[in-house]
Amino acid sequence: MKISGSNILVTGASGGIGGAIARQLAGKGASLILVDRDATRCESLATDLRTLGATVLVLAADLTQPAVPGQLVADAIKHAGGIDILINCAGVQNFGFFANEATADTSTLFNVNTIAPINLINAVLPHMLQKNMGQIVNLGSIFGSIGFPCFASYSASKFALRGFSEALRRELTGTAVGVTYVAPRFTKTSFNRGVVARMADALKMNQDAPESVAASVIDAIERDHLDRYLGWPEKLFVRINSILPRLVDQSLMKQVDQMRPFATETNR
Repeated sequence: MKISGSNILVTGASGGIGGAIARQLAGKGASLILVDRDATRCESLATDLRTLGATVLVLAADLTQPAVPGQLVADAIKHAGGIDILINCAGVQNFGFFANEATADTSTLFNVNTIAPINLINAVLPHMLQKNMGQIVNLGSIFGSIGFPCFASYSASKFALRGFSEALRRELTGTAVGVTYVAPRFTKTSFNRGVVARMADALKMNQDAPESVAASVIDAIERDHLDRYLGWPEKLFVRINSILPRLVDQSLMKQVDQMRPFATETNR
């Protein structure tokens, strides 16, 4: 889909990947609707982008509140004139052994990673279908295809988002609305900081810069790709896991002992 001249709504816009996506979209001539709970950081980003000539609208919102997605879409259409592309980038993660995870934290994670993007899509889809044009982009994870120890709830939330993206894409066959699912591997942002970053270094995980992930997301949009899995050999492991999951079990179970001191660390 064409980026230049499109109205693009990006959630999680003040985050590492979201911010990188916004900057690169602005450089390609998109008009941006930046959405985040952190209005101050979002406004700071918007100010930077406006100095470069970009048209930017900031909407502070907590998308986990049931009534918010619908109101957000209405506000975006009213003030920006429409939404051509929706990029669901907001996310949270819980790291550690699931037996120690608080139920409130699990609920929050699913609300942000799965329910909020689905509700936002539900709100924007009639608008896109009516104008017979649109692109929905969901940021998942390699962990949305490979259940990773100590990221059980996070993996499950991304598995759900991947499944939803696949089902919706098939449902929209024959329309001019596309669905793209992008699955990054470990990305060096504040999202993956502290103990998670130290664990990734100890396990020698491959790591990407947010700018690299953003470029892949935008390339997937421009090429109308159905899905994009980032990183080698991670994208190969996704295929192997879908065919021979027990083989992947053996590899990941061996890493649990290495992860244990990080997963049980109290000061994160």
